[in-house]
Amino acid sequence: MSLQEQFARDLTAAHPGSKVLWLASNDIANAFRVTPDSVFAPANIDARPAGLALKRVLDLAIAVPALLLLAPLLLVLALIVRIDAGGPVLFRQTRLGQGGKPFDIYKFRTMTVMENGDTVVQAKAHDVRVTRSGTWLRATSLDELPQLLNVIAGDMSLVGPRPHARAHDKHYAGLIADYGLRQAVKPGITGWAQVNGHRGETPALDDMRARVDFDIWYAKNAGLLLDLKILARTPFEVLRARNAH
Repeated sequence: MSLQEQFARDLTAAHPGSKVLWLASNDIANAFRVTPDSVFAPANIDARPAGLALKRVLDLAIAVPALLLLAPLLLVLALIVRIDAGGPVLFRQTRLGQGGKPFDIYKFRTMTVMENGDTVVQAKAHDVRVTRSGTWLRATSLDELPQLLNVIAGDMSLVGPRPHARAHDKHYAGLIADYGLRQAVKPGITGWAQVNGHRGETPALDDMRARVDFDIWYAKNAGLLLDLKILARTPFEVLRARNAH
């Protein structure tokens, strides 16, 4: 079963009243039609135009000044990555955003591989593929800073479920019920799962299932106040460095 089919069937099963219709399309974003009260406007999410506009304003109000203020640091980090590992400074990987729309995510390169296909191996503790500079970049989450560009472009938000590699979406969509519902909102640089300790490697299925549960809860309860709460908790979670590798 394709990811599109699985996603559409997940939506149908979770929201039978939304009349999700499979259209046999290769584009997951156009692979179904939904009524206004469908999963893309969950019952508890503030999906009204005003709420979405405020979220976008918050994203730009933080991401644009942050990118400008952090520009010197970003240049230094880019130089460190280039000297330490050689090759490309940025890591690009196609991931699925809101509604399954594909986009290229940006990170500082922290590994010796640039996987972006049907097989993507998660990083784990003491992973030999992680470079010297990548070790502390990942521990401090500084490797995620280039995603401010994704936020400004509108593919991501500051807060939302972390986007997974397409290969992982395809794998877990067939194993975890309602997995696709995490894509009802824009993916984020930080999220409800991450500030609750669910970041890094997911070696067991239960680990991923726990993360997805937090992502779905966020999608159903998203709002400006919750986003501000997550943003306030994120620096403390980064300092704790739980499961950061």
